[in-house]
Amino acid sequence: MNFVFFFPDEMRAESVSCYGHPLVQMPHYDRVAAEGVRFDQCHVQHTVCSPSRCSIMTGWYPHVAGHRTLWNLLRADEPSLFGYLRQAGYTVRWCGKNDLYSPEAMRQNVDTWSHAEGGHTGENRYAPEDEAYYSFLHHPFPGGLHETGDMGDVQSGLEFLNAWRPGDPPFCLFLPLGMPHPPYGAPEPFHSMYAPEDVPALRPAGLEGAPDFHRLIRQYRRLNELDESLFRQIQAIYLGMNSYVDWMLGQLLETLERTGLDQETTLIVSADHGDWAGDYGLVEKWPTGLDDTLTRVPLLIRAPGGAAGHVVREPVEAFDLMATVLELAGIQARHTHFARSLVPQLQGAPGDPQRAVYAEGGYDPHEPLAFEGRPESGGLFRDATHIYYPKGLQQQEHPESVCRSAMLRTLDHKLIRRTSGAHELYDLRSDPLELHNRYADPALADVRQSLEQRMLSWYVHTSDVVLFEHPRGLPER
Repeated sequence: MNFVFFFPDEMRAESVSCYGHPLVQMPHYDRVAAEGVRFDQCHVQHTVCSPSRCSIMTGWYPHVAGHRTLWNLLRADEPSLFGYLRQAGYTVRWCGKNDLYSPEAMRQNVDTWSHAEGGHTGENRYAPEDEAYYSFLHHPFPGGLHETGDMGDVQSGLEFLNAWRPGDPPFCLFLPLGMPHPPYGAPEPFHSMYAPEDVPALRPAGLEGAPDFHRLIRQYRRLNELDESLFRQIQAIYLGMNSYVDWMLGQLLETLERTGLDQETTLIVSADHGDWAGDYGLVEKWPTGLDDTLTRVPLLIRAPGGAAGHVVREPVEAFDLMATVLELAGIQARHTHFARSLVPQLQGAPGDPQRAVYAEGGYDPHEPLAFEGRPESGGLFRDATHIYYPKGLQQQEHPESVCRSAMLRTLDHKLIRRTSGAHELYDLRSDPLELHNRYADPALADVRQSLEQRMLSWYVHTSDVVLFEHPRGLPER
């Protein structure tokens, strides 16, 4: 059994065609959903790239080993899905950016790594004095569809597949793309594929009961100076970026089919987190943003001999991928983890309707090195001409706006607890867009108390992990 991970960055589920978006065209995503299993409620464990990927690789929640920041990448002494595969004889090929491993861990867990120059964004095309600069809105990318950094990485992956021969070791190919991560822009025709006026209504800005960081992000990025038409333009381009990602997926599907590898390869299509893309009058994401636009991602798995067209409507967690791939590969995990294998669902079984999924993020005041924009860090967060400058400045001037936060979500309700500012509670049956924070509503008092007790039990059960193997062996009795 081989594995291919097609992993866009910042793709939210609700903006994908097979998840019901009425406008976006993504025929290759539709095809994978029809030929495999679509998980309707897959939620990530963190809404920032590196921490989310650390969870996916380990089956650990971010708090278990402190993987809550951009800077704390997986170390060589920590467990990892790719490490398990490589130790079992798999060739692990990585084509794309690295938001996961420290240099030592990369050398230990991956056979070969390459990343095409240029990323996916090209150069910044606005001056800071432009009122739209900090919104991440870009012009179309120059060049053709094959000339982006993302397609360069996909092409490297396709070359690897074309070179594979029967009798070679089984492989794991990881394709972590940059799109549809902002800046919002794509090569034509995808950049202009959707008209802003055709975009469905956005979630409004300034909702009563919204966390304070909504207001602060809009202030620091000057988003409060922009009207809704610009946010609709942002979302239209974001949809175009998704369609471009779908086009790249089509190149992958064609190669798998032409080489016959589709018959012996499990294809996993997912993402590390979502994006606001104009909803709530916001762009990009935030470390403690825990609404569904950020936590809910597509998860499509097409496995040889698996169910076709099956939809799992019950909640699952993104890090379930670790347990799932290990079971498919016949590998036993040698560390304590909290992931659940989805292999039964790949054969057509339903999920667990009583399951709760969890996400978390944020920092404490006693963790100054965790915050973005710190004076000694330099780089993009300290450069006032860079689009990330407002993000770091806000965190330094308002550290409470990125406080420790945790989310519990069931099919019916979502609870978000924070160490500072507003808590949140949503009745998802009547309010699926999370527009009405009912944390203080007496009618939901019993629900709130039950969810808070469940969150406390979750923290107690997952607060740490015990090593399977002790360096000095078992103590004498």
